[in-house]
Amino acid sequence: MSGPIQTDPRRPRFLDFPYAVGGGGAPKTTTADDHLRDLILQVLFTNPGERVNLPEFGVGVQRLVFAPNNETLRTSVQFLIATNLQRWLGDRITVGQVSVGSESGFEHIVTIEIEYTVKATQQQQSVQVQV
Repeated sequence: MSGPIQTDPRRPRFLDFPYAVGGGGAPKTTTADDHLRDLILQVLFTNPGERVNLPEFGVGVQRLVFAPNNETLRTSVQFLIATNLQRWLGDRITVGQVSVGSESGFEHIVTIEIEYTVKATQQQQSVQVQV
């Protein structure tokens, strides 16, 4: 994974994801917290086999669109997310709780919430996505 862009050592900047061009033609950058969130989203939405040199990278949660929304699936996805985040981002975050569920009346939407602690700052944060 990428390291900081050294413009000001007190406030490191990282390449934003998805990659984009900012003002003046320079690549857009983001903060360390947003960069971690971007990395988590990359792990969640990259399909296994999509990266040629890392075929085992990713969870591929968008495949849930075609899967039956039941407790067995949600438990399996919860385990896959926790183990993949620990494997690929375990040097940067400590994965806390991973919740996978859906609300009554909205069974076609799967909500994933990940609580984690940033190891560098010991700050607790969370990410929520819906598929």
